[in-house]
Amino acid sequence: MEASLLLHFLLSFYSSIPKISTTTDVITTNLFITDGETVVSSGRTFELGFFSPSGSSKRYIGIWYKQTLPYVKTVVWVANRENPSAVLPVTKPGKLVLFSDKNEIIWSTNTSRSVQSPVAQLLDSGNLVVKDANDGNPENSLWQSFNFPTDTFLPNMKVGKIFRTGHEVYLSAWKNDNNPTPREFTVHIDPTGYPQALIRRGTGVSSRSGPWNGLRWNGAPAPLQIQSSIYTFQFVFNKEEVYYRYSPINSSVLSRLVLANNGYIQRYTWEDRTKTWLLYLNIPQNTCDKYNLCGAYGSCVIDGSPLCRCLEKFVPKYPQKWEKGDWSERCVRRKPYHCNKEHVFLRYSGIKLPDTNHSQYDKTMTLEGCRQVCSRNCSCTAYSSLDISNGERGCLFWFGELIDMKKLTGTGQDIYIRVDSSELVSEAGSNRKKAEILAVSFSLLMAMILLGLVLFLYIWKKTRKLKLQDEFELPMFQLSTVTRATNNFLVNNKIGEGGFGPVYKGVLEEGQEIAVKRLSRTSMQGLDEFKNEVIYIAKLQHRNLVRLLGCCIQGEEKMLIYEYMPNKSLDSYIFDKTKSKLLDWPKRFDIINGIARGLLYLHQDSRLRIIHRDLKASNVLLDTDMNPKISDFGLARSVAGNEMGAKTRNVVGTHGYMSPEYAVDGIISVKSDVFSFGVLLLEIVSSKRNRGFVHQDHCLNLLGHAWKLYKDDRSLELIDEHLAADSCHISQILRSIEVGLLCVQKCPEDRPNMSYVVQMLGNENLLPEAKEPGFFTERKVHDAENSGSHAGSSKNEVTITLLEPR
Repeated sequence: MEASLLLHFLLSFYSSIPKISTTTDVITTNLFITDGETVVSSGRTFELGFFSPSGSSKRYIGIWYKQTLPYVKTVVWVANRENPSAVLPVTKPGKLVLFSDKNEIIWSTNTSRSVQSPVAQLLDSGNLVVKDANDGNPENSLWQSFNFPTDTFLPNMKVGKIFRTGHEVYLSAWKNDNNPTPREFTVHIDPTGYPQALIRRGTGVSSRSGPWNGLRWNGAPAPLQIQSSIYTFQFVFNKEEVYYRYSPINSSVLSRLVLANNGYIQRYTWEDRTKTWLLYLNIPQNTCDKYNLCGAYGSCVIDGSPLCRCLEKFVPKYPQKWEKGDWSERCVRRKPYHCNKEHVFLRYSGIKLPDTNHSQYDKTMTLEGCRQVCSRNCSCTAYSSLDISNGERGCLFWFGELIDMKKLTGTGQDIYIRVDSSELVSEAGSNRKKAEILAVSFSLLMAMILLGLVLFLYIWKKTRKLKLQDEFELPMFQLSTVTRATNNFLVNNKIGEGGFGPVYKGVLEEGQEIAVKRLSRTSMQGLDEFKNEVIYIAKLQHRNLVRLLGCCIQGEEKMLIYEYMPNKSLDSYIFDKTKSKLLDWPKRFDIINGIARGLLYLHQDSRLRIIHRDLKASNVLLDTDMNPKISDFGLARSVAGNEMGAKTRNVVGTHGYMSPEYAVDGIISVKSDVFSFGVLLLEIVSSKRNRGFVHQDHCLNLLGHAWKLYKDDRSLELIDEHLAADSCHISQILRSIEVGLLCVQKCPEDRPNMSYVVQMLGNENLLPEAKEPGFFTERKVHDAENSGSHAGSSKNEVTITLLEPR
């Protein structure tokens, strides 16, 4: 009754009641918001008012960042997600009420308490709080928006559950970028068993963080694992509540976690210089983050092949299905244990701990106490330390099958799993046999040391001090083996020619096809490039990098032996009018994503941080299924630790793919590779080379042509005519063009890193506006520049070396 009277008053005497002031941060019973008016927090960080999503005419009441305007309106909370609205007052009992233009209450806060002087205040944290104006204690609020978030997790917000009331604070994604209606994706801190963070799709789980171990979520990616210079993290779990929150150390840094409508959790930080939100975290990060991908007692290994493997002492229940890549059926113990027989607990290290839905915990026990308790309960299948923040304390027990595990590098934990005692006995017996063998071997080894030294000196002399087999654990091929495989380097077996020398196809005696790169005696590349390629590629393992099988060094001969790529290099397809028709857009997009993931591995995830320095179409090889593999690491360079680049006096690479700062000033960084990737992406979309591109209306190269079309909103004209007819994928193609232009921006600091590139290609979020590309004008291409590069036959490409930068 009171709400309707207030509504009547507002409608009848609108001109006589004061409107809200844009300088205030409160709404009272005498001040209200209508469309076009806003409330701003005291520090001018956040603003509350009516808005319409992009492409929509519907009006919603929401909160957004005031500081990012007018560059971008970033909405962090929506009141009426499913009902457009008109007027927002505060009623006497302390309820915030939203009326429609039909005089209907379409949304309100829910509170059981009444106060004399209710106000709604927008805080600088982004929290909208309804409270008594005369009560300064923030804990006494009647209602707050932080308890009812939408898709955004703001600093100091608590996501979790209050056990006394049963109220849960969780995130729910927008239906799409233009519609804040809740979608099926949600994020929860699930207290069942022992708490863990879950991404749900409807009632099912799509991804899981692993349990909190006192320092971090056990299975979370690196940016969420440690206290940083920007945030502190807090996890609270007691009888009253469970929640997780993060707090900024520097309040001037604007940061948010968002549950995107594709089910990914994304961390953004506002970059004031570029006036854009920078994405630097995306969860799930890879295929292994998919919930229960490998079934019970299976572990996912992201760089492994196959992805899923049974834990040691476990085997696939249906081996034939596992061999075909069907991991839905679980692994089982190699030797089943029985409660009335002796059993042991084996330690498995570096593991994302299993789903804790069926678990129990004890915060006081020692690890030995955990073993004793679990051993006495036949249903207890495994145990682990609960808290590793100060040594190891407490116990986490699992009951039933162990699911959703993966191998972690450096951040996993130990888990102790129950197996039959005979597994330990057989392992001990095996160790004794190994010890006996080692003792005999040692005696023989001592007797052969002298002979070994003589042999070593001989090899050292014959190979000019190259000790690749010992140093890099790289198989060595006999010259006779390679000669037979290539039919004595028959001309008909020659499949390419580059700066390194000729490349031959060969077939080993066991039937394996290989590609042999033979160092030419007249090659501009010599021993240093040969060693460089061996050093780097021998230590890299990724599905989008070509695999080095071994090398052959004998006399003057120096050869590298690779896996054979039957579809040769990417340039042989995209720059050939006939073959380019074989690559539809889905296949080209797969190739683009594969190259991006390969570069991301080199820049971020490999043991060495690698800058390739010569990424181009001819250095991307295609396997039987047209999967891309980056090749030719003769010019690659590693950078240590967090170092992202350096300056070099030797500029190497290929005209048309080199970034401006590298070609002119010799400044090398991962952003140099990003530039090359951007050029390659535009070439894949257009089926045109950047260098030597000709257009009747101007003298620009491909980058300049793409930039000109982009500014005129005519990017469709860049697309290969065979792709332009595929209307189903036009939006994805245009988005890829934008990503390519972002990668070739003139200033390296404007270019995204490869992690951000992968995210931009994989979702539909709004992209920042591209700036002017580097090297987008064209000069006359001399005939001398139409020779092949060192990586293979390729027109209009030249790998340059030994230039002195200005």
